[in-house]
Amino acid sequence: MSMELSPLIMDLALILIAAGVMTLIFKRFKQPLVLGYIVAGLLISGYLAGYLPETIGQYIPSISDSENISVWADIGVIFLLFGLGLEFSFKKLMKVGGTASITAITEVVSMLVVGFAIGYLMGWNYMDSLFLGSMLALSSTTIIIKAFEDLKLRGQKFTNVVFGVLVVEDLIAILMMVLLPAIVLAQSSLGMELIESVGKMVFFLVLVFIAGIYILPTIFKYIRKYMNDETLLIVGIGLCLGMVVLSVEAHFSSALGAFIMGSILAETIDGEKIEHVTKPIKDLFGAVFFVSVGMMLNPQVLVDYAGPIIIITVATILGKAFFSSFGVLISGQNLKVSMQSGFSLAQIGEFAFIIAALGVSLKVTSDFLYPVVIAVSVITTFTSPYMIKYSDRAYDAFNKILPARARNFLNNYGSGSKTLNKDNTWKKVLKSNIFVIVIYSVILVAIAILSVTYISPFFNEKIGGWQGSLISVVATLVVMAPFLSALLMSKLKTKNFQTLWNDPNFKKGYLFSLMLVRFLIAALIVGYVIFMEFTSKAGMVAIFVIFAIAFALWSKTLQKQYTMFEERFLKNLNERSESKLKKEADVSDLENVHMDTFEVDPESPAIGKTLAELDFRRKYGVNVVSIIRGDQRYNIPGGSMRVYAWDKIIVLGTDEQMSAFRQEIEDNSIAPEKKEEEEVILQQFVVEEDSPLLGKPLCDCAIRDKSECLVVGVERDEETIMNPDGRFVFHEGDIVSVVGEKEKVKNLCCVVSE
Repeated sequence: MSMELSPLIMDLALILIAAGVMTLIFKRFKQPLVLGYIVAGLLISGYLAGYLPETIGQYIPSISDSENISVWADIGVIFLLFGLGLEFSFKKLMKVGGTASITAITEVVSMLVVGFAIGYLMGWNYMDSLFLGSMLALSSTTIIIKAFEDLKLRGQKFTNVVFGVLVVEDLIAILMMVLLPAIVLAQSSLGMELIESVGKMVFFLVLVFIAGIYILPTIFKYIRKYMNDETLLIVGIGLCLGMVVLSVEAHFSSALGAFIMGSILAETIDGEKIEHVTKPIKDLFGAVFFVSVGMMLNPQVLVDYAGPIIIITVATILGKAFFSSFGVLISGQNLKVSMQSGFSLAQIGEFAFIIAALGVSLKVTSDFLYPVVIAVSVITTFTSPYMIKYSDRAYDAFNKILPARARNFLNNYGSGSKTLNKDNTWKKVLKSNIFVIVIYSVILVAIAILSVTYISPFFNEKIGGWQGSLISVVATLVVMAPFLSALLMSKLKTKNFQTLWNDPNFKKGYLFSLMLVRFLIAALIVGYVIFMEFTSKAGMVAIFVIFAIAFALWSKTLQKQYTMFEERFLKNLNERSESKLKKEADVSDLENVHMDTFEVDPESPAIGKTLAELDFRRKYGVNVVSIIRGDQRYNIPGGSMRVYAWDKIIVLGTDEQMSAFRQEIEDNSIAPEKKEEEEVILQQFVVEEDSPLLGKPLCDCAIRDKSECLVVGVERDEETIMNPDGRFVFHEGDIVSVVGEKEKVKNLCCVVSE
């Protein structure tokens, strides 16, 4: 009895063997594994066999069933986006700041225009030019992280800026994957179709995210005791694929569904563990996807389009370096940080492949575009480490040729934008109100849609007449009531809102406008539900009045209900952060000064010595603000604290100081602590004329002993004095930078300001 092996298994075996061999080779020469996968795909695609003598070409194995491989590749995209979602976190997006957002938007929009213009000038059609611009707009997270690790740059100020930009670009990439199909399918009415597509995507994202955060962490809380790595893997993948199905049913891409579920799970306590257990599967299917990318790389196309490849490559490197640097600069950073960041983003990568594959699947791009973009990606991957490595030299050279006035302006641009950490009450009120309006409007619209689609037809069929319509409206409004109450009343009794309301100098028209917007949205939604059932004006008015009276009488109960909903939602949203018992850090805007984490190498000469003996502050200029040892954390440690192997030391300093300090503590730097996971903050206060510090030397103030905070810098006139010694005397107008635990720093600022 003969046994025949399925072509799918044979093809998969060939893919993984070729990928395994090439990744070992590329790993040996310290090159990105993505390139190894692409080369492996090229070798087994069958293209090379056509360029060799028949006697040799017949022995080169190639894929026999490309359709099955495309299915595996689609699965690869799903798991790549799921993994990206697990690393993404919408909370992280809210914390990346203006620098990352401004830079990402500047770079993406500019490169979209540049890419489209290049395609148009070369005579390509509209769709080829549009997809080219989309592919050139996004930088490669994988390649950048690999380059930072190889060059031992992670933790420097500009690398933190780059990571923030990549977070924003990830969301823009997801948006592109939704918009491009809409553009393809509705070229005749682009304006309205685009607005509708964006609106649907935002609605879908918010609704699913709210439901996921409200439900999933609670479920995980009850089933966690039954979960091991195996069950967590199955549950995680099941949720991912379930969201993929839901996303496709809602007429969105499968990749969007995978990304959303990953971002939801990222906010749970189990998010990090799910990322760990699913990583092998993501790597497996990701390898299949990237090999399939290489299989579409026709060498003849590369020869025929050598000119466009060179033009696009040069435009990508120079364009992304310039526009990214410009974006960082206009966001308030100095010229050096701007150029370092811009040069780091000068490449394209994995999202270019995914968008290229999207164009092929939609059958709107030409056959040559895919291999051309892959070639550009391969070239920029090789040039990327050199762009990062020599960004300092480029800055020095550019700085020398600048006119004196321009040089002084650009180099002081970042420091000139510094402000003290003062609360902006109106911005906080506006932000919290927008959050409430978006969240509860989406929930109410979803209920209204469900009512029209399911509730109303059910009661009209079972009961009929005006009675069925009345019951349908009442049932819908009862379900809506708690969320309507939240939309109308939530966040209106907060301290910040009341402060503005009672401030005679603040224009109350802003607050009235917020309340009016809330009321109009609530009225429109309620009116829509009633209008869909009752067409007569009298009936509509009667129902509306009855509901308003009942709503007012029931207001206290409704307030309790939406308060419970908010508390549970926020508790689930912050569950992961709170579980680590760490607080958000506020990193100062001091030029080139930032916090970073180092792990003490077992061979480090610092092991066993006290901080006083090591004297890091004198030797390197850095300040030790915290030591993490196992589950214990020691903030603002004293000189008697000893250093042991595997301790994590959080220090404050400049890029140059960090680099020198790293040599003594560790061989390889670890990833920087995320802002939301640090316990210490860096904050500034001004020495006023009635300050208890005025005229006193630092040693007499005993700030470290009394407040457990550390003075790390003082700005006086245009001079910055780093690490002042005990003889330093405070003058009126000095801007003092202190580091310590959040509450202790706040208490110190209150004391010195009294």
